Parts: sequence; C-alpha cells; structure tokens
Amino acid sequence: MCGRFAVTTDPALLAEKIKAIDEATGTTERASEPNYNVAPTTTVATVVSRHSEPDDEPTRRVRLMRWGLVPPWVKAGPDGGPDNKGPLLINARADKVATSPAFRGSAKSKRCLVPMDGWYEWRPNPDNAAGKKTAKTPFFMHRDDGEPLFMAGLWSVWKPDTEADPLLSCTIITTDAVGELAAVHDRMPLMLAERDWDDWLNPDAPLNTELLTRAPDVRGIELREVSRLVNSIRNNGPQLLEPAEPEPEQITLL
Repeated sequence: MCGRFAVTTDPALLAEKIKAIDEATGTTERASEPNYNVAPTTTVATVVSRHSEPDDEPTRRVRLMRWGLVPPWVKAGPDGGPDNKGPLLINARADKVATSPAFRGSAKSKRCLVPMDGWYEWRPNPDNAAGKKTAKTPFFMHRDDGEPLFMAGLWSVWKPDTEADPLLSCTIITTDAVGELAAVHDRMPLMLAERDWDDWLNPDAPLNTELLTRAPDVRGIELREVSRLVNSIRNNGPQLLEPAEPEPEQITLL
C-alpha cells in the first residue's frame, strides 16, 4: 500500500531533470511547494508521454493530477464533481490493473510515473500487556542517495460534460513488498528504474506486463523510523522526515 508520501522537487525542476515538457507551471493548481505529507486527493506532479500531433513522436510531460483515480465512466454528483461512493482509488494492485474495470482502460495507454522523495508506511506493533492494541510505528522509505523515486502509475481523464474542464487523476501501482520492507508492510509502490520509463510511458505500445511482475529491486532503499507527527495530515514540514527520537526509558519504582 502507498497512502502517504513526500515530494519536495518543484515540477519545473523535475521537468528539466528528466528532459520533459513542463505543463505544470502556470496552471491554477499548485504543486510547487514542498509537501512532506502528501495525502489522497492532493494535487501531485506526474510524468506522462503524449503526442503533440497525431503523427509525431510522443514526448515526456510533467502534468498535475489529483491523487485518487476517477474512471471516465463515473457519473457526476450534485455538485458537478465525480460521484465516487466507493473507496478512493489511490492504489492499484499490479496483478489487477490489466483486468480491473476501474484500471484496465488506463493500463492500455494512460500510464504514468509518480515522482516522490519517499513514502511512509506503518508497522503494526504487538498488543501491550493488558491486551490493548498499541499505536503503529511509522517509517519513511527513501533512496540512500537522496534522488527521487519514480513509481508506476495510471491516469485518467474525467469530464461530466463537454463544457466542463477535465479532471486529471492518477493512482499508484503497488506490488508485494520484499526484503526489509516486507517487515513493515506487505505491499509497496512499484518502483521503475530510468531504463524502463519510456517502455512504461509509451502510449502507442501495449502494456508490458513483465514490468508489473518483476520483483522490485530495493537495493539502495533505506528505512527510517520517523515521528508519529506524520499520522496527522495537518502536520507538514521537514521535521516529518527526521529520525524518531527514542522513547523515554520506563522505570518502575520498587
């Protein structure tokens, strides 16, 4: 699962870094400020590959999208927005994207990358001596060299009618966690290496299922226990990435 992450790279700098067209800067949506606690429905920068003209080569583009995919067949609600009565589609299982009605259309030609500094996950802890559940421990997973991670994603265009502006939305694909990451949570985002970006993004090529089934390469991924401040989306700042302070030692008086 990936339900919270951090991203601090400005979309314009991201576009320059990966040699993409910047379609994010200057839009009404804002995603240029560092966000250390990205939550579902937040506007995030994504990377897609699209044509400018029908016969030209597709090019990488950085676009802003709402995190939480809205399939094009979703009906409009009373407020004109999507009437999503089910759970937010923030994640898509790698083994389901080609067959799930919610994702299979996007999997054919609307595949994206979701850049991030790293993601958070919570490890369950044993119940206390009284049998009560204890709070989960949050961890931040990131590259040890500080470079961004690029997660496989899907995107969609939703329009309630021909007059309304389209809503672009995305989901992050998850796979089975491996290595030390599996001790924290059994799912993790599907990371893609740079050599696989163009294959994944190509809107003219069919879905390469081998990218979905390959075991993740987690070399260079570090885990850091962080403060429970990250539990609340009201908290946002670099302090969320700092190592957690050790719990005070419990002393029993005799």
